[in-house]
Amino acid sequence: MYTNFQQHLQKELADIEAAGLYKHERIIESPQGAEIMVAGKKCLNFCANNYLGLAANKELVEAAKKGMDARGFGMASVRFICGCQDLHKQLEKKISEFFGTEDTILYAACFDANGGVFEPLLTAEDAIISDSLNHASIIDGVRLCKAVRYRYKNADMADLEEQLKAAQAQRFRIIVTDGVFSMDGNVCPLDKIYELAQKYDAMVMVDESHSAGVVGKTGRGVTERYNLRGKIEILTGTLGKAFGGAMGGFTTGRKEIIDMLRQRSRPYLFSNSMAPGLVAAGIRMFEMMSETNELQDKLHANTDYFLRRMKEEGFDCKPSESAICAVMIYDAAKSQKYAAKMQEEGIFVTGFYYPVVPKGEARIRVQISAAHEREHLDKCIEAFKKVRKEIEG
Repeated sequence: MYTNFQQHLQKELADIEAAGLYKHERIIESPQGAEIMVAGKKCLNFCANNYLGLAANKELVEAAKKGMDARGFGMASVRFICGCQDLHKQLEKKISEFFGTEDTILYAACFDANGGVFEPLLTAEDAIISDSLNHASIIDGVRLCKAVRYRYKNADMADLEEQLKAAQAQRFRIIVTDGVFSMDGNVCPLDKIYELAQKYDAMVMVDESHSAGVVGKTGRGVTERYNLRGKIEILTGTLGKAFGGAMGGFTTGRKEIIDMLRQRSRPYLFSNSMAPGLVAAGIRMFEMMSETNELQDKLHANTDYFLRRMKEEGFDCKPSESAICAVMIYDAAKSQKYAAKMQEEGIFVTGFYYPVVPKGEARIRVQISAAHEREHLDKCIEAFKKVRKEIEG
């Protein structure tokens, strides 16, 4: 049997390669940071989710080491079988305090948090109204749930209102949105979403993965940005982006919701607890976030500078209130040429094209970090100018 299946896979892979859609992994030979080593060459990294520059932070590395020394390497089981450590409860409390919520549940990743949030809470009697550009993990989580599905155009409040009107036929309703949409960098209009939720008797869930640590004056996400801390029923997020860039996800929100997830959320019930080293580093990370706003301030300044300078140089950049800058190329093949030539110039970026983004909207996604210095940003801008001249003429 495998011979035939092997031939089928080989043809599929060849077709992917021929279409220019094959994903080649680039190997990093250094710690994650503003500067990295790729294939023996130093590059400036502008495609990581390392928004606060904490991925190789010495305090977090030391906290992880101490956590392993004190509590071991791994948990070797799931929480409902053999419990969790005091560190896990401490981290959950820190996350709740940070977001102004009632309780928190930890997962191995935010993909698990989003995959395990809907099915335990909603049935075929209920409705999920989801933004069209929500992350794949939300889409997969919705698929696992029997609730009636509605979809509204990205950040389109008129369309959301129409879907909410249709969803009045169901018992309970929840609006689901990314806080920051990862391909465009736009922040969801949570204030307007909340108003519509109140008007049409719906709950709200926000995935803060690309917004936590970034959006809001102190980086507490879109609920801080719109003065809605503690008013949103469910927030999900990750420790794998701004918050140290390692592993771990969470759902935080209303106490009864978190309690039910502990009883019935399958990724929580059937996956190992987070490793002690990761948990200990997470605790220290939230302590650092409460001690100073220096990293958020620098990130915001870096992002404002980069966007302003790129627009001054005539580049077509989507509006952004996050650390994501979408430099529009529009042509898929050309976006790959841009990325390859940028790497030749020592700038590590990625070109995105259909089906990751809509057809005709290929772009280079530039991700800014608090680890970047002004000279890094200037070098990236100069590389864009040079590559544009080489490609466009």
